[in-house]
Amino acid sequence: MSKTNRNIRAEGAKIGMAFLLATTLLASPAAAFEIFGWKFFEKEADPAITDPLRYDVTLATGDKDIDEELQDTSALFQDRKDPVNGDLGLVIKARDDRDRLIARLYEDGRYGAVVKVAIDGTDIENLPAVPVFPRDRPVPVNVTVEPGPTFTIGNIHLTGDAARLDPAAYKLVPGGPAGSNLVINAANRMVADLEAEGRPLAKLTERNLVADHETNTVEITIGANGGPVADVGTVKAHGSASVDPEFVETWSRLEPGRRYSPEEIKDASERLRKLGVFSSVAITRPDRLSPDGTIPLDIALVDGKQRYFGVGAQFSSIDGFGFSGYWGHRNLFGKAESLKLSGSVSRLGETWDIQDLTYVTALEFSKPAIFDAYSTLNARLSAEAESPDSYRSKSLTAEANIGYDFSKIDTATFGVDLTLNQSEDEVYGQSRFLTLSKPVSWQRDASNDKLNPTSGYRFNLAATPSYEFLHDNFFTTLEGSVSAYQGLGSEDQVVLAAKLSAGTLLFAPDLADVPATRRFYAGGGGSVRGFGYQEITPYNADGEALGGRSYLLGSFETRIKVTDSVGLVPFIDVGSVTSSSTPGFSDFRAGAGIGLRYATPFGPLRLDVAMPLNPYPGGSRYGIYAGIGQSF
Repeated sequence: MSKTNRNIRAEGAKIGMAFLLATTLLASPAAAFEIFGWKFFEKEADPAITDPLRYDVTLATGDKDIDEELQDTSALFQDRKDPVNGDLGLVIKARDDRDRLIARLYEDGRYGAVVKVAIDGTDIENLPAVPVFPRDRPVPVNVTVEPGPTFTIGNIHLTGDAARLDPAAYKLVPGGPAGSNLVINAANRMVADLEAEGRPLAKLTERNLVADHETNTVEITIGANGGPVADVGTVKAHGSASVDPEFVETWSRLEPGRRYSPEEIKDASERLRKLGVFSSVAITRPDRLSPDGTIPLDIALVDGKQRYFGVGAQFSSIDGFGFSGYWGHRNLFGKAESLKLSGSVSRLGETWDIQDLTYVTALEFSKPAIFDAYSTLNARLSAEAESPDSYRSKSLTAEANIGYDFSKIDTATFGVDLTLNQSEDEVYGQSRFLTLSKPVSWQRDASNDKLNPTSGYRFNLAATPSYEFLHDNFFTTLEGSVSAYQGLGSEDQVVLAAKLSAGTLLFAPDLADVPATRRFYAGGGGSVRGFGYQEITPYNADGEALGGRSYLLGSFETRIKVTDSVGLVPFIDVGSVTSSSTPGFSDFRAGAGIGLRYATPFGPLRLDVAMPLNPYPGGSRYGIYAGIGQSF
């Protein structure tokens, strides 16, 4: 497995399938066509339209920017290629469109706007009760818009409990923009801020906007009543036929006697949804306090599918075929205990020797609220075989840990695992290991999004003290990483992202006494892109990989939003793996490239292409990586 014979790998990337997925999602809708009488991509007619009536629409103000906004808003314009249902259908669509366009202009602060719609030359206000339009041609629809001037904010009046709030904190500033959405959002935020003080009955009492057409200003009045401060009263869960309501009440962490907090209610809803056992979670409160001055909370649940299964397949011209499957139960004993059985095999076709296949099979169990509302038990049995270029390894592992949520962003994990491992490589030969480890970790996630962060940071520290019985050897690994994100521009059009990681292996007398899976390597999609998987490591004079005792990694990305769906990401990664337990850049390697991102509801699809800036002789020359979510 020398360096000169190393295959170029795209770790984690199945190139052909990823390219097919990306091109499928990025492609524009295909036009209809017909082959041998079979029609493809033809849009079916709406069966609800019994009297199709076609029309042509014109909508232009002379201002390109305003035209684009209004055309994007106009249903008449957006649906102009589709027929409406009869004469009244066209009139109704035109009236709705007029109201929609006026509302859009008000959002821009154009309170003097005038919108008129004429159908076949007659204003819709002057049409007969039952109009009849010609069928021999598309009916002409003319939308005339006089945008008028842009109004600004004049006087601001806050009444009731809103009077003690600063209007500038809600972007209400005399002389500033006066769009209708700005006023609506400001009023809603004022009520939300009063509710955040522990006032569950906070409500809006008035919201008025009066336009002065002589001065082109608006006078704004917003009133709110905060109501009394209250603690949480009784918390009752209902609606689920299979999940213990007492467990739900505990896991929600909505404790009676604590100060009412809308943020904690939001967190509780999200926490219950993440269990995966409910299709719907709604936490509501009444519009009055209980006689004891508390506010009761009601958790309404709808059960979801609690058993699930799935299969998958993948192909790569480098790695061959791969297949995977899993089965799971999300509510094993009625308290959201989850059980999952999974298995995968890959590199089929590249090799048919079972010794060279990569496979993983695992049985995983999780029990939330094992001790209290903040603790979760996780247990796992797994068998794994892998054959990267540096070594061949087979492992059987039993592990268990307790995860404890110290706060919304801080989680600590305490565990134990026992691994039987057989490692083989060209340097250290073949060895067996029986290793008992007690991993401890602390994670802080203060980013604003799990899959596509634009602000905040993440921090992770882990220590894994271990004792190897067969070699009578004690060693410890220490690892840490920190990543940070900073968006630029009002809509985060550009996001700067950086990640630094380091690790060290301590106390091990010789790397031959350490399982190959516990030595350090770098390279690939999770570290230095452009290099092959685990390609970065110390080598001996014969070009054979040794594995390292420490590493340093750094990744830097500029995530540029090209459109709402598509983004480009130039990046550079650097890394070093050394034979010393002290991390350093004595032999650092760097890779650079560019990535494509495509936004989806479940996170951005990622496709990265990278090249090593200082490759090994005979080593990798490029790497292609695909996945879901940002690279870090």
